[in-house]
Amino acid sequence: MQFNMPPDLETLINKRLLSGAYESVEDVLRRALSSHIEEGYRQAERGELIDGARARREIQAMKDDWHDGRSPKR
Repeated sequence: MQFNMPPDLETLINKRLLSGAYESVEDVLRRALSSHIEEGYRQAERGELIDGARARREIQAMKDDWHDGRSPKR
């Protein structure tokens, strides 16, 4: 599998590698994904699930905020 990594994510991963806490890019990504998956399971166990429509709205709002933060200010 190939993955095109945006520069900001590459910078974040490189910082993690330089910290010495990780051995490889794969290690950084594996730990990050594992952490998020485990948190999702804990939320589900606590009954903190949301329906698909709400999840899509929240994800779209996060994307909009991210795009707004990256767009040039007028």
